[in-house]
Amino acid sequence: MQLRLDDEDRQVAFGECLGRALEGHGRVHLTGELGAGKTTLTRGILRACGHRGAVKSPTYTLVEPYELEGVLVHHFDLYRLGDPEELEFIGGRDLLAEEALCVIEWPERGEGWLPPPDLEVVLRLADRGRDATLQAHSAHGRAALERLAAMPELAGCLVDTEGETAQ
Repeated sequence: MQLRLDDEDRQVAFGECLGRALEGHGRVHLTGELGAGKTTLTRGILRACGHRGAVKSPTYTLVEPYELEGVLVHHFDLYRLGDPEELEFIGGRDLLAEEALCVIEWPERGEGWLPPPDLEVVLRLADRGRDATLQAHSAHGRAALERLAAMPELAGCLVDTEGETAQ
């Protein structure tokens, strides 16, 4: 699935849709260069789960937990991870439990240690805003993509195979 997100508001709105589609659990890997909008997208995911405060990237702490309306969300930022084994020392295995929603920025830094994602989101800087490419890696991820595709609020963001925004 590909989307064109023309501005920050669109990115947050997409994140909210994604948060609803994930239904409070699973692992999402967010990749993209610095400034691509991984934390902005996470803000939307957290809003879908009931968070109304600020969202900052846990660059130095590696993970920020949120307990929201019966949903446990772990927001990881692995940018400053020196070695994937560091995740073991912070209790990563427990934090990546199935009953939680784990949003992981810079997952390539945890390669070889992280379990596979349910959904991978690649963000790229585009002329106006960001382009997002989503790929499912599990049954839960495929179901989330199906729910996303059916959301009318995303209709104007979906990109067809020719690269044009669907109307």
